[in-house]
Amino acid sequence: MLKCGYSNYRQMAVRKIEPILELKQLSKSFGNANVLHNIDLTVHKGEIIGYIGPNGAGKSTTVKIMLGLIDEFEGEIRIFGEDISKGDPAYKGRIGYVPETADLYENLTAYEYLTFIGELYGMEEEAVDQKAKQLVKLLGIEEVYHSRISSFSKGMKQKVLIISSMIHNPDLLFLDEPLSGLDANSVMIVKEILAKLAAEGKTIFYSSHIMEVVEKISHRIVLLADGKLVADGTFEQLQGQNKDGTLEEIFNQLTGFDEHDQIAEQFVSIVKEG
Repeated sequence: MLKCGYSNYRQMAVRKIEPILELKQLSKSFGNANVLHNIDLTVHKGEIIGYIGPNGAGKSTTVKIMLGLIDEFEGEIRIFGEDISKGDPAYKGRIGYVPETADLYENLTAYEYLTFIGELYGMEEEAVDQKAKQLVKLLGIEEVYHSRISSFSKGMKQKVLIISSMIHNPDLLFLDEPLSGLDANSVMIVKEILAKLAAEGKTIFYSSHIMEVVEKISHRIVLLADGKLVADGTFEQLQGQNKDGTLEEIFNQLTGFDEHDQIAEQFVSIVKEG
């Protein structure tokens, strides 16, 4: 068993005092394609939500709507108690975001990029620099702080993204595959960071295809399939509602996917031909 903070999550009482995020009958279509169907979800302060689903299930669309990157949706979204359809962008200052794929300004140095992001959130340049220097040192990239991001490895770029999402001390984090490209030690560090942030009352909306990580760090797991919410509960609750197994096995059961063995066998058979 992993001896770190997230292993104790299920022994901790999640503080369900304050709803941070509320989706009511959220629906979204692109042309004739219905991407989201009447999603109802309430997320409370201090929760880590594992938001999972097959490719094309609507996960990224949900997050982009909440971030204000996609509009013209049906239903209601409240973040920090405010209806985001009213057009007040103030709530965005309390949000951090790590997208699955991000276009960094690679001609900038890490210092320049983090300063730019910090100033967008209203921080003073000196304050951003002071905080960023400490954070890059802790994540082991202090030596490239003044180097251009174009020279960074995938993992180094990911660390810059993670720092940029948290440097302004947000209350709500949206993380889409945040561990992509990180080495094993860095993965452990980020997991611990998330555990400690949740313990401080931060709310984390975590999307990933790495089921093992989602299973271990999430207070609740929300599963989306074909634009519909098909499961919402703790890992133990999902196990109780389905036959026992790993989250990956439960995921396959709930999404109706049971062809992985057959496809793999056919794939290998074709590779071996000739």
